[in-house]
Parts: sequence; structure tokens; C-alpha cells
Amino acid sequence: MWYDYIWKVIMLGNETSGKTPLATRFLSDIFPEDQRLTTGVDFYSKTTSYNEHKGLLSFWVFGDDKRFRFLLHQYCKGANGALFLYNITNQSSLDHLLDWIHVIRENAGDIPIILVGTRAHLEEKRAVTKEQGNKLAQIHNLSEFIEVSSKTGQNVELLFETTTRIIYDKYN
Repeated sequence: MWYDYIWKVIMLGNETSGKTPLATRFLSDIFPEDQRLTTGVDFYSKTTSYNEHKGLLSFWVFGDDKRFRFLLHQYCKGANGALFLYNITNQSSLDHLLDWIHVIRENAGDIPIILVGTRAHLEEKRAVTKEQGNKLAQIHNLSEFIEVSSKTGQNVELLFETTTRIIYDKYN
């Protein structure tokens, strides 16, 4: 199959951030009720289009298992963008944001990084405000901040449309 672009997007975050459910929702528009933890790296891809160009987004979803962290720097190489996910109901899910940003910048260069607050449908259990998310994105010079819900589908398409637009604008 022919594509105008093929982009590698890495997805990072702690074990409660919801990386696999987000990827599943985007790829198949379903929410997996039986959640499983990613061990090592999972790979997903989806054909997309932007500005009348057909492309392939390849997602590399990293588990938070410390046994596999030594591989992370290798998987970052060649990435065109990154999504750092955190759980809005768990303040500690942001604890390693700076560590992840450092690894990305050191191994993938100045690629766009989008800060993604997950579980937006749990507003009543919120521990991280939208203002905090926006501020973190600004402080760390991230490309965008978006909150999503894999369960309801809220902003999932918007996230991946935004990701595609930001990466497209950077590389074209």
C-alpha cells in the first residue's frame, strides 16, 4: 500500500494512564472492558488522512514495567511524535513526566510531545485540574494538552487529528 507519510508515535505513561484502552478506542472505536497491562511494547497502526494526504500512524505503546525501561531509548529513535498520558484521577501519574520528556528529547530529538489527560469521564474523581495540565504543557514546552476518555470516546478523534496535524506541520 502507498502512503504519503508513515509516522511513528510513541505512547508513554504510568500503568494507570490508559495507553492500551486509548489505542484500542482509536483503532477500533471500542472500549476494552477487560484491561490488561502492557508488558514491554505493543504496536498498533492505523491509516489516516490529512490535507488530502494518506498516511499511516504507527503507535508504539510502552508499558511501565521497570524491567523493560532499558529498551526505551532504542524505541524512541525515529519517532515523529509522542503522547505522554496521565490519569486525571491520580496525581502521582504525573510523577515521572520530566523523566519521560528527558528520555524522549535525548533519544528522539525535538519531536512534538502532547500531554494527554485520560479518564475525563471521571470528573467527580478529578485530582489533576485542566489548569494544571495546561500549565505543565506550557512549562515543559509541549505541543498540546488534551483530555480524553477512552471509555466514552470523548476527544479521542480530536487527539489523533491534532497529533496528525502537529506532526504533519512539523515535517512538511
